[in-house]
Amino acid sequence: MDLKIEIVGYVHNRWESAEPYQADAIKDEISVIEVKEEFSDALLGIENYAELNILFYFDRSKGYELRTTTRSGNYRGVFACCTPRRPTMIGLTTVQLLKVEGNSLTVTGLDALNGTPVVDIKPVVSRP
Repeated sequence: MDLKIEIVGYVHNRWESAEPYQADAIKDEISVIEVKEEFSDALLGIENYAELNILFYFDRSKGYELRTTTRSGNYRGVFACCTPRRPTMIGLTTVQLLKVEGNSLTVTGLDALNGTPVVDIKPVVSRP
């Protein structure tokens, strides 16, 4: 089986590094997702959605444990918490879309660091 993950863009914000307990502070900030030019046509109609799911790569995360202590002090399996130290190193965050300009998406609610690779963007579609 071949697994292909394409980097479609990068996160831009003021957070060069952070500790796990700062995730909520990062989410409060405004970030810009700059989509690569070759994927800019994929943004057609995205302004019609208030929320987006952003999948990104934890490029600065090192290693993982199958069980870990969460920020709240609970002990859980890695699939039952939001730690960046994961087997796949893939992050997922739902953001609020504030503005679309060309190939740039201005969002709030993203807990990714400056320069983080974005691997996919999906609209949040409400169920009937």
